[in-house]
Amino acid sequence: MKVYIGIDWSKDKHDIAFMNGAGEVKVYQTIAASPAGFENFELQRQRMGVAARECIVGIETHHNLLVDYLVGYGYEQLYILPPIMVKDARKRFAASGARTDQSDSRLIADILRTDQGRLHRYEPDSLLTQQIKGLSSLQRFLTRNIIQLTNRLRIVLWRYYPNATRVFSSLDHLIALEFIRNFPTPQMSQQMTYAEFKSFAKQHHYPKPSKLPACFARLQQPQPPALPAIIATYSPEAVRLAELCLPMVKSRSQNQKELLNLFRKHPDHALFASLPGLGDVLAPALLAKFGDDRQRYPTLQSVQAVAGTSPVTKASGKKRYVVFRRACDREFRWVVQQWARASLKKSVWANTYFRQVFPNCRSTSHAYRCLANRWLAVAWRIWQDHVPYDEERHIRQHMMRKLSK
Repeated sequence: MKVYIGIDWSKDKHDIAFMNGAGEVKVYQTIAASPAGFENFELQRQRMGVAARECIVGIETHHNLLVDYLVGYGYEQLYILPPIMVKDARKRFAASGARTDQSDSRLIADILRTDQGRLHRYEPDSLLTQQIKGLSSLQRFLTRNIIQLTNRLRIVLWRYYPNATRVFSSLDHLIALEFIRNFPTPQMSQQMTYAEFKSFAKQHHYPKPSKLPACFARLQQPQPPALPAIIATYSPEAVRLAELCLPMVKSRSQNQKELLNLFRKHPDHALFASLPGLGDVLAPALLAKFGDDRQRYPTLQSVQAVAGTSPVTKASGKKRYVVFRRACDREFRWVVQQWARASLKKSVWANTYFRQVFPNCRSTSHAYRCLANRWLAVAWRIWQDHVPYDEERHIRQHMMRKLSK
């Protein structure tokens, strides 16, 4: 006997509907998000006399301990439903839009009953892929917060100490942050000799000693004097911001080393490393987004839709218009759009395509998205075929297609 189980999850509890093949809800259940609650769910399934592998289960997220429990206990037919699918289907039972947690669990079960053939069964990625995904997400989180802190630090320094922003190439380098922490006022840097500056750089392992004379010259450039009250106000904040940023920059560096180490061990490393412009940060992130299950994206259109690079076409009668795709994995779109931008420095084909589409695009971002859409086609193909990217072969095939038209 088939049983369709719809789960409306929340942080503290889960509402569950057990539905039969005729669309009748046999049992409603609310369980706590706890071991006892999960056991109650298992007991209810056993009372109904159905095996775990025969249950068809739907839930709106895979970031939940209940999903781990279901996978571990042999629930093989598990589906992760996009929240927007559930939201748009609510009028199936209530034209007014009224809803409760119980009604949502029933709706999820009914979607499984009627639309199971259009859904993809959840297949967890390998441990290695999940670790790469976690470290990639952390890397982006650290980078985003470092940018936020260094932007604030730059604004503070411009107010009383602009030369400190120009000494080293970037404020997110350890030596730049250590310099601000040790020499937070213009008076301290003006009293510094070149020998002291060299000693400071050596102490903090500056990797480019040949550039130290230029760095010191930038530091000694004349700058408008700030009032003593302004220096007293902002220099403590500059020190605090540098101290906040330092451990994050160190963590990002260590995280990147661990991420690269795992990425190189992955069976698909050669595929994603072969794609021009991805580099050491975007390549693991793209691999994590594709995952291990080749049926997760059975068609090119499916991955382009999830990544949000392909637009949405709406047509009815004589009317037809194309709009920006908003329902997507925004992190996935960010990864591929950054890849498109970086690929212009590495790929002849990418430059040729970008120059062709740019005049017809509404913005530079739109042009990058078009290029990202084409790069996704390449990535999906090599991912399905297990064959690394070859730029010369790609250009040759592209020219043959043009000649055959």
